Amino acid sequence: MTSDTLNPNPLVQALERMVLIRAYEDTLVGLHGQGRAAGTCTSVGQEASAVGVVSALAPEDLILTNHRSAGHLLARGADPGRLMAEVMGKRDGYCKGKSGSLHIASKEIGVVLTSTIVGGELALATGVALSRATLGGEGIVVCFFGDGAACEGRFHESLNLAALWNLPILYVCENNQWQAFVHRKETTLAESVVPQAAALGMDGTSVDGNDVEAVQAAAAEAVAAVRRTRKPFLLETRTYRLRGHFEPDDQSYVDPGELEHWRGRDPIALLRARLERDGRLSAAGADAIAARARAVMEQAVAFAEASPYPGAEDLTSDVYA
Repeated sequence: MTSDTLNPNPLVQALERMVLIRAYEDTLVGLHGQGRAAGTCTSVGQEASAVGVVSALAPEDLILTNHRSAGHLLARGADPGRLMAEVMGKRDGYCKGKSGSLHIASKEIGVVLTSTIVGGELALATGVALSRATLGGEGIVVCFFGDGAACEGRFHESLNLAALWNLPILYVCENNQWQAFVHRKETTLAESVVPQAAALGMDGTSVDGNDVEAVQAAAAEAVAAVRRTRKPFLLETRTYRLRGHFEPDDQSYVDPGELEHWRGRDPIALLRARLERDGRLSAAGADAIAARARAVMEQAVAFAEASPYPGAEDLTSDVYA
């Protein structure tokens, strides 16, 4: 899906990527319901955060992410077919079918790792950035994590070391209000994680994570600051996951009124409405974007299902002592 060749408007391109991410995850949920794919943690509702931040990055920048990683991977340019093959445990997946959906890594697109351990990527990002600072170069490290990880001790430890050692890390907290099955208000009185970074001597800012244009602007400034100063920065994107913690999940623990409010702030619907209102995209053009995403996913599923499973000889490959 090469949106760059379809429409030169950056916001239309952002919509293309967001729609593709949604189509990928909706497809995966559907396949799981049919018993054709494993369950996963989706990022439905958080697409503006992923696309807005990743659009500000350069090819030499490295990404570490968490269990809601599909949006980050696809925004970075990952192939939907290879992602789907990986989730299905097939040999043509990014990690040869050995990672599932929660541990995908891809050196070719600069994604160092996906960690399913809450906050695990925070600790590892410190080491990756220390290596980058030691070796030099313009590239920075971007670490995505959720508000649940911000309640972990490793959050404070990692940010403290990054600030103390002047490490070029952009920390991105996707504050989606839920920590697995526990609401954020049950775990902390703080409305934002930015003051916690400030207490460690780190600059930061908070932005509406469902407004991709606002995220793009904030991310561009944050990335520029990290690149210029070689010091860490915290960007908080305030968003919401519209599906449960892990598929399947009926979200019976969620206040229906709260869920309905955030469905009204669906980032894809908001961006589409803005583009149509401003005359930058027609309704037919928006429908065509959705149709292209569905076609891409049909091809991705066909590719993944045709891919072979790893053989017995793969059991000990890519294993290091």
